[in-house]
Amino acid sequence: MAYDKKTAERVRTALKGRRDIVEKPLMGGLAFMASDVMCCSVSGRGGLLVRVIPETRDQLLREPHAKPADMRGRMMTGFIRVQPDGYRTAAALKKWIDHGLAAATARQSEKAPKKRAKHQPDDVAAAKKRKRK
Repeated sequence: MAYDKKTAERVRTALKGRRDIVEKPLMGGLAFMASDVMCCSVSGRGGLLVRVIPETRDQLLREPHAKPADMRGRMMTGFIRVQPDGYRTAAALKKWIDHGLAAATARQSEKAPKKRAKHQPDDVAAAKKRKRK
């Protein structure tokens, strides 16, 4: 796996202190997973692959050094590829990582199973209360 190890270390440093981050080799690079959802990846193709909230994608693509991400000719609408000049400073890298974390959090919320309310007939609930006493 050929990815930029210096950039990977910079991302590690930026994410230091977060307990929900796991590194995983993925898509030819090194992905950083926030609660099991990829937020960004130091790409084997160069640059940083950043998860974005789809509604913000067009706006973020106007940023310098941001390009649409494609995988084998398929546009990845939930990701943007940022060229190295776009995250040269620590502040710029943090900005992109923050976009990735926000998108991962939003994605995790979408994937979370909806809890169904438990409905018990009144007589069953009353019986349980009596047993506890």
